[in-house]
Amino acid sequence: MKTAFYGRIVFGASAVLFGVIALMWYDSDTWQNLRQIWRLPFGTIIGGGLMTAQIAGGIGMQHPRIARLASIVLAVVYLLFSLACIPDIIAASSTYERYGGSFFLFFSLLCGAMALYAATEANAARAVAFGRLARLGLGVCAISFALGQILLPRETAELVPQWIPPNQMFWAILTTIAFALAAMAILINRQARLAMRLMTLMLALFCVMVWIPRLIAHPEAHFDWSEFGLTFLVTGATWMVADLRFF
Repeated sequence: MKTAFYGRIVFGASAVLFGVIALMWYDSDTWQNLRQIWRLPFGTIIGGGLMTAQIAGGIGMQHPRIARLASIVLAVVYLLFSLACIPDIIAASSTYERYGGSFFLFFSLLCGAMALYAATEANAARAVAFGRLARLGLGVCAISFALGQILLPRETAELVPQWIPPNQMFWAILTTIAFALAAMAILINRQARLAMRLMTLMLALFCVMVWIPRLIAHPEAHFDWSEFGLTFLVTGATWMVADLRFF
């Protein structure tokens, strides 16, 4: 399926991009919640190793012979990234983190890695099982994305370019509803593929209409580079799950 080929390219390219950005700038704006890894013994080395593994996985998944191995590497990396967000949930450093915002962001990437594993699995039963896990996991993540926008409506609205009619809050509310409806469709598996493809399109538009203009205006803003890379990654992960043959 040609669309699956493109989804794999986007997921792999975004993994490489985010890894490169993180290795270029070792600061809290770039790493965000992943800075928790630095607190471990040899944390900066571990963090650098995980980012390097992510880059290798992003490149490796483009080659059929090692795509399965790449999916395992990425699954381990994104599982560890998700776990690194738990201290912020416990500390409840913000309303968004109190409900696991960043945890589910990285967990959605793990769902993409599971989808890649399912796509490369020869055993049909295991492929279906991993595909179902990827779909259900992404559905839960979509709930988190909707909840994050509900909890932070003003911050969400401020990201919408002012030139888009009718107003910023309109689009903040509309995209929140879209995430919620997508979550329902994905979790109950009714028009789930369509919901995930529309969610992929919406996330891709976030990259193009929100983050790219901000990067052009402020290329020195490491936080914006990080957000662009992460949004690009979630887009690729969602695309990977949407293109599974069965779930």
